[in-house]
Amino acid sequence: MTRDWRDDRIEELERENAELRAENAELKAQVAKLLERVGKLEEQLRKSSRNSSKPPSSDGPAVPPRPRKPSTGRKPGGQPGHERHKRELVPLDKVHKVVECIPERCDQCAAPLRGRDPEPERHQVTHLPPIEPITEEYRLHTLSCGQCGGETVGKLPAGVPTGAFGPSVVAVVAVLIGAYRLSKRLVSELLSDLFQVRVSVGSVIGCQHTASASLKEPVLEARKHVEQQSVKNADETGWREGAKRARAWLWVVATHAVAVFMVHARRNANAAKLLLGAVSGVLVTDRHGAYNWWPDSLRQFCWAHLKRQFQTISERGGESARIGKELLEEVRRLFHFWHRVRDGTLKRSSFRVYMRAVRGRVEALLAEGAASSHPKTSKTCRKLLDHTEALWTFVRVEGVQPTNNTAEQIIRHGVIMRKLSHGTHCEQGSRFIERILTVHATLRLQKRNVLDFVRLACEAALHGTTPPSLLPVNVPAGSDIAA
Repeated sequence: MTRDWRDDRIEELERENAELRAENAELKAQVAKLLERVGKLEEQLRKSSRNSSKPPSSDGPAVPPRPRKPSTGRKPGGQPGHERHKRELVPLDKVHKVVECIPERCDQCAAPLRGRDPEPERHQVTHLPPIEPITEEYRLHTLSCGQCGGETVGKLPAGVPTGAFGPSVVAVVAVLIGAYRLSKRLVSELLSDLFQVRVSVGSVIGCQHTASASLKEPVLEARKHVEQQSVKNADETGWREGAKRARAWLWVVATHAVAVFMVHARRNANAAKLLLGAVSGVLVTDRHGAYNWWPDSLRQFCWAHLKRQFQTISERGGESARIGKELLEEVRRLFHFWHRVRDGTLKRSSFRVYMRAVRGRVEALLAEGAASSHPKTSKTCRKLLDHTEALWTFVRVEGVQPTNNTAEQIIRHGVIMRKLSHGTHCEQGSRFIERILTVHATLRLQKRNVLDFVRLACEAALHGTTPPSLLPVNVPAGSDIAA
């Protein structure tokens, strides 16, 4: 049977059809990739402080404002029943001058008045005296020996610094930099304006190094103390270190009474292990993988972070939107119960019962999300299911918070310092930042005076005595302080 033109045409059309099918498949793959890329870009554009870890200050004008809380109808300021905060009077033995204001005539009829009020109203006005620094001069005499002709120079008394500034000046410099976030040049200007002490920027750096060395032992003691606590919170934020301002990280681990900082070049498990030490107690963190070596049974994920991730899922549309919205509803219910426990209106035993239903619904929704067709939703939900225990430790262990607010609030001081100073120039500067931030945060938690502590530490270093301790008073090592 011979081929005719129709057979050739059929063969040609079949080849064209195959080519078109291949081209169509290739175009579909390209469209899928482009849609995936567009989805990622749109998700990046939607990122804000409400669905990611970005700070509120980074929200652009397109981000909708947070919903306002409904008005309570009350006037601003102290409410009825609020305890009045009144300035306490200085004791009489501390008052420098007393002026008796005795009226001579009656304001109504101008009749002369006699006598004294046994309990007059006391009105005190506080002034700052002119500050004049105390300067001590040590004259080091050089004497020649009549026998050998050698010369001997007099030595400074014990406890006298070899530098030009004593512990009080060193402490003020350290606190102004670490607690009040002033630049070294501003510290120099403030010392001149306020205390009439002329200090160069180089001397400010010298005082910083002196204070850092004096705080080394108290900070090491604080770190060992935190390692032994039953509940601790950890967090990290970006930092800059070195002459080229290379990327580094500022870490913090905190309890209710002690907080310890660390500057490290990496944001990985090795850095976390260096800060936290051996596994001991419950650790509250976000979901950062650097903490995954800590057992899930002793770890609590921050539900504030989870809430933002669920918000992101709810904004993806389709099945992800439904799952995300239902997860957000469970988060709302979780915090409602938790706030009642915190306020004392719900017993912890009842709270555990209520949370069984919440846990069941959350884990069921995460299982749905893990099976979702959206790759990011599926990945997030699978990872959470892999660490299920770490979601509910706060229900099982009393004293554990469901959020990492403790560490995030404490590290905020370091974040602001980084924005002002752009990090540290050298390793010495990083060690100072670690120590002064540790001292500042810890003493603020304990309501102790930071300047007095640093001064005492500098004096102890000069005299070779035991430095003051950052540990809370009357709290043995290994115990924790309730909030």
